[in-house]
Amino acid sequence: MQAQGKDQKSAFGNVLRLVAAAAATGVLVAAIALPAVGGAGMTVKSATEELHLLPEELSEPPLAEKTTLLDADGKQFAQFYYENRESVTLDQVADIMKTAIVSIEDFRFYEHGAIDLEGTFRAAVKNTTGGGDIQGGSSITQQYVKQVLVNSAETKEEQRAAIAPTFSRKLNELRYAMAIEEKYTKPEILERYLNISYFGAGAHGIQAAAKRFFGKPAAKLNLWEAATLAGAVQNPSGTDPNAGKASRQRLLDRRNTVLDRMKQLGKITEQEATEAKAKKLGFKDTPVPGGCDESAYPYFCLYAQYEMLNNEQFGKTASLRKKQLQRGGLTIKTTLDLKAQKASEKAIKAYVKTSDHPVAAQAMVVPGTGAIKAMAASRKFGQNKKKNEMSYNLAADVMHGGGAGFQAGSTFKPFTLLTALDQGMKLNDGNTTGAGYRAPSTSSFRDCDGNRVGDPGHEVRNSSEGGGGFKSLTTGTLNSVNTFFLKLEEKVGLCEVVKTAKKLGIKRADGAKLKEFETFTLGINEMDPVTVSAAYATIAARGTYCKPMAITEIRDRNGKATPYKPKCSQVLDEEVADAATHIMSRVFTDGTMQEVGGIGRPAAGKTGTTDGYTAAWFAGFTPDLASAVSLGDPRGAFKHDLVGVTIGGRYYGYVYGASISGRIWKSSMLGALKGVDPSSFTPVNMSRFGGCSGLCAPPPTRKPGTTDGNGPGNNDDHIVITGDGNGGFMNEGDVGDTSIPVVP
Repeated sequence: MQAQGKDQKSAFGNVLRLVAAAAATGVLVAAIALPAVGGAGMTVKSATEELHLLPEELSEPPLAEKTTLLDADGKQFAQFYYENRESVTLDQVADIMKTAIVSIEDFRFYEHGAIDLEGTFRAAVKNTTGGGDIQGGSSITQQYVKQVLVNSAETKEEQRAAIAPTFSRKLNELRYAMAIEEKYTKPEILERYLNISYFGAGAHGIQAAAKRFFGKPAAKLNLWEAATLAGAVQNPSGTDPNAGKASRQRLLDRRNTVLDRMKQLGKITEQEATEAKAKKLGFKDTPVPGGCDESAYPYFCLYAQYEMLNNEQFGKTASLRKKQLQRGGLTIKTTLDLKAQKASEKAIKAYVKTSDHPVAAQAMVVPGTGAIKAMAASRKFGQNKKKNEMSYNLAADVMHGGGAGFQAGSTFKPFTLLTALDQGMKLNDGNTTGAGYRAPSTSSFRDCDGNRVGDPGHEVRNSSEGGGGFKSLTTGTLNSVNTFFLKLEEKVGLCEVVKTAKKLGIKRADGAKLKEFETFTLGINEMDPVTVSAAYATIAARGTYCKPMAITEIRDRNGKATPYKPKCSQVLDEEVADAATHIMSRVFTDGTMQEVGGIGRPAAGKTGTTDGYTAAWFAGFTPDLASAVSLGDPRGAFKHDLVGVTIGGRYYGYVYGASISGRIWKSSMLGALKGVDPSSFTPVNMSRFGGCSGLCAPPPTRKPGTTDGNGPGNNDDHIVITGDGNGGFMNEGDVGDTSIPVVP
């Protein structure tokens, strides 16, 4: 008996050594006489002793799972995946599916131990002579081990090593399989195998495959569907139904082979097999959206994606964050509000066509939290230039998938207004300017590095806003007077204005350093709607700046949730913000938006039209919501200005901030705030900001013998403004010559 045992062990070793030799030399071993097994006395114990096999722990990294994006109400609107996979428990898989896969891949799965000698010999020959097919004839346990090794590979070299037709690789696989059999029960192994296997058509795991092939969960699979998926596992590339007619026929043939095998094993009757084989393939090719280009809300999706990739709070390294996003099986809850989003999309569509060269973009941000409620643009997101699609995020900065943005124009003037109010100026303090402004000297303006940036050789002129005269903080803002703001910026200090803007989160869309020149207050820096919205939301929140946020919670694959709270800080004096709001709230009645009008609730804002009409903006806010709308031509705003253009089917000689952007803002805010009770702004502290101090308006010119009845020096009446009183950087022009009431 001992001699017989030695002979059997020797035979076992000789077979494996022959296989190894064949693998090493590349000689095709078409037929190797396998030693008798089972009843002849060859045992797993004798084989493992011969080859010194011991269980070896296998590292099993989590499988790549898709990441899902949810809106604020928990509804999915996008997903990302490195592999389209949804892991499920075994009780979520139809029994017939379990039967089919075991029947065709390892019919003695529940009977053999860690090593199935018969299967191992067959697999050793096949894998060393057939090119390393990772779905070969090994046991289900060994196939699972091989799949883990392939999935764990970080490089192509590691992937090749995981399926290399070598004797040493096969022995390692057996060692790992022994450990797996000791670690898990048979059902647990089967569950893991079904979740890791690739079935073709981009479907990884049984759940994704069932949905992709047949449009149903794995729990609902019937006999012929289960047989189809069981057949696909052996050669998923060769039987991929998306690869063409020949591949679909191979899959159909393979399905029928599975049905025959199930009948042979007594798992189904001959009639059941015949009826199932009569079925057509039934591949539904169910779409599996992945990435932002297939999302219903691509611009918001892009922002959330880039926030996840670039923000260290979501992972210590960029590679780790990318891996988590693509493979982590995360559920990311966002701030997306579908009511606001749809209101924005509807408003943009009403004024700008997808086929127009100029593009409108909008973002909506909640004051006091920074939550981004909506992000939309007039162009569809995509790569098709013939369809006028855009491949970057028009509403965001470059760090969130955006582009260079557009000059913000007069939407920057409130930063100078806030600086003046913070320095003690009152609502009716101001200055007297003409139709043009030249810096008195180069030192009249200094950037934050102390450099002299005044340009006496360059004259900034008013356009339709007229010849100038005295303007107060109130009238100068309402009518957006360029020369007034240049002189005001000269007084309060360029660097101080830049500091105020930065406190409110202002940074260039392209990520470059802010341009700190004397024309800073006129909006020479390119911006994006999200950043401008967040800045204006700061004023609405009484000086509390909150970093724009799109993600409120991330739940991992195990259900552990990590909430993310707003990041806010008080950056302005509350009463300074209130005073600015008080002035800006009159833009709808006495300023550059009076032609468009307000929204029937407390609101404030500022138009913005750039030099030469290269871009047009409107940014505004209520206590509950802030928003900014930009309009410009992405082909090049200076080369393709907004003069003599047709937008949305309507011709415009000149496009101002109120012309299109202001109207989009009004319409979208009405929709976004529908059903929300109006909130009120905090009243301005008139004891602090009312009237004027040492920068009052000069006494009005009066005819000899007349009086205003208020006594000398009293400015609480209506001062007649000479010129048109309007303002802008070669821009606003929405208001003509008017008498502007001075705010007491």
